[in-house]
Amino acid sequence: IVGDKTMAAPVLQSYDLFPTRIWQARLPASRAHLDGWVAEVLRLRAASPKPAGRTNRGGWNSEDMAILERPLFAPLRETVRAGCANALHEMGVAGVSFELQSWVNLHDRGGFNFLHVHEGCLLSGSFYLKVPPGSGRFVFRDPRPGVIHGYVKGAVPNGYSDIQLTPEAGLLVLFPCWMEHFVEPHDSDEPRIVIAFNAVLPQA
Repeated sequence: IVGDKTMAAPVLQSYDLFPTRIWQARLPASRAHLDGWVAEVLRLRAASPKPAGRTNRGGWNSEDMAILERPLFAPLRETVRAGCANALHEMGVAGVSFELQSWVNLHDRGGFNFLHVHEGCLLSGSFYLKVPPGSGRFVFRDPRPGVIHGYVKGAVPNGYSDIQLTPEAGLLVLFPCWMEHFVEPHDSDEPRIVIAFNAVLPQA
């Protein structure tokens, strides 16, 4: 058609804004320690069976917030510290002095953690000691409030979708402290056991 003013479809260039980085590492050297660490957690629970509460339901978590400072966990403590230091370097805070808070989260059948964040920390993470079949998945909530209320849903550009992580024994996961997360209900008669931790600024 002579004089047609129709424009061709534009050639779009895409840019992914506001990426959120997490880190994972499988620690094969931890396999030699897992049975001993699990036995120690069960001993601690038997000695002090009342759970600390916080976001854990249907299981047990430790009042002790310095689990990794116990001598038995020294190899894991040093590995966690090194992992946090590397992640913080990528976040632009290389060389910052930090301490570790660390505690046990244990789920019996039906146990879970409700949606929460770890406010005011440099970095947060989990190390999985025991993950029997049927263990609840670790779920990250999209940190952008606006996208949760948008029309588009699913794992597509600009869509809302939770990210589900299927854990395994010996897996280390690091993530920003402000990332909302929860743990799905546990479906096994064997406990699901995790050491959770935060990298925090030293106390004055």
